[in-house]
Amino acid sequence: MTEAVEYDVVVLGGGPAGENIVDRTRAAGLSTALVESELVGGECSYWACVPSKALLRPALARSEARRVPGLAGAVQGPLDTEAVFAHRDYWTGDWKDDGQLDWLDSVGAHLYRGHGRLYGVRKVAVTSPEGEHHILAARHAVVVATGTRAVVPDLPGIAGARPWTSREATSARRVPGRLLIVGGSVVAAEMATAWQALGSRVTVLVRGSGLLPRMEPFAGELVAEALTEAGAVVRTGVAVEAVVRDGPAGPVTVVLEGGETLEGDELLMATGRAPRTEDIGLETVGLTPGDWIGVDEGCRVPGHDWLYAVGDVNHRALLTHQGKYQARIAGAAIAARAAGSPALDEGRWGAHAATADTEALPQAVFTDPEAAAVGLTLAEAERAGHRVRAVDYDLGKVSGAGLYADGYRGRARIVVDLDREVLLGATFVGPGAAELVHAATVAVVGEVPIGRLWHAVPSFPTISEVWLRLLEAYRG
Repeated sequence: MTEAVEYDVVVLGGGPAGENIVDRTRAAGLSTALVESELVGGECSYWACVPSKALLRPALARSEARRVPGLAGAVQGPLDTEAVFAHRDYWTGDWKDDGQLDWLDSVGAHLYRGHGRLYGVRKVAVTSPEGEHHILAARHAVVVATGTRAVVPDLPGIAGARPWTSREATSARRVPGRLLIVGGSVVAAEMATAWQALGSRVTVLVRGSGLLPRMEPFAGELVAEALTEAGAVVRTGVAVEAVVRDGPAGPVTVVLEGGETLEGDELLMATGRAPRTEDIGLETVGLTPGDWIGVDEGCRVPGHDWLYAVGDVNHRALLTHQGKYQARIAGAAIAARAAGSPALDEGRWGAHAATADTEALPQAVFTDPEAAAVGLTLAEAERAGHRVRAVDYDLGKVSGAGLYADGYRGRARIVVDLDREVLLGATFVGPGAAELVHAATVAVVGEVPIGRLWHAVPSFPTISEVWLRLLEAYRG
């Protein structure tokens, strides 16, 4: 190994969270090295958020256009799959990270391509694809931002079946005639929406009671109804026991509990994520390889005043925007400590506390209809001991929704803390509903009193007028 090269900060993992740490520490004038074994930009840019939304946008636009008078007749044909794939490929940079490298150069960060491992306190060892070795030493902080990988359950026959994970589902170049999807998660729901629209006959197999289990139950119900109407099959309460593939390119068969079999041309396992920590040297600093990395509210690892973990790897909130938020919080804390700040603002909603991870977590799911939520569901609020009331409204009854699309179907809910009369959560389901969630996020984070929200007048005729209807329903 060569002599250690010193930086103020060393970042292990170049996805969105790692990039945002680089951005914040460089803005503070700290020298920063980034270590990445794959593409700078990470899972989100190449195999998750970006390509999935590029696949979904034509599907959603066509679905909405088919419900607009004067336009519906012009959009009855199939999607141009090659054009959709080309659009996706453009947004992934054809799976090249040249643009990200230009950005790194512009901020003055140093990239080390290769596999990085912690090498004791404040050190990272990097092995490049060519076999070169480097030791990087951090004066102030090492930040782990290695993200997660898809989990494929160890079922009989699964290895030989070569199932898709989210990576293959977002990068495939051929539309399978029949696509089996196992799971009820966001990945399962979004990819069912995308591939059904692209021409696959989709079957979704959910072990639990419905899709999108982390949202209000009506969200998954409305998405499942729409998928069924589009021609997909959604089955709940079923479990897969084994998988069989007929030859290298033959059909794949899943065996359900009880012996029933289903055949498809491809199988997507959308069955969860695991931290990419099995081989990053956690054992050299007293942590367990393969585990999630626990952190405090400032994303610092307890007992290690130099070690931080941001993004999916800390298991606080497995969402790209929350990983970037955590990176902004941790970056500010690293910069403050490096500058010798005697005290950090680590209280609730403080500058160095990632409070939103637990109290105002927003999410948008780009299914048809879209589903978006922030904060606590009714069940979560009740379990937490809050005295709450849920207020629901049929989103299709709002004038803006009716003008948006004929036969608009959707639903909105706010969860009100009755003791403080502030919102603890909100959920919106319907076409275009993803754009409603940020207003709710501001209300939850700002703890805006219901009485003040009454003065936040929504423009007419927009779908956002649902806010007025919800408040009217609350006031009776």
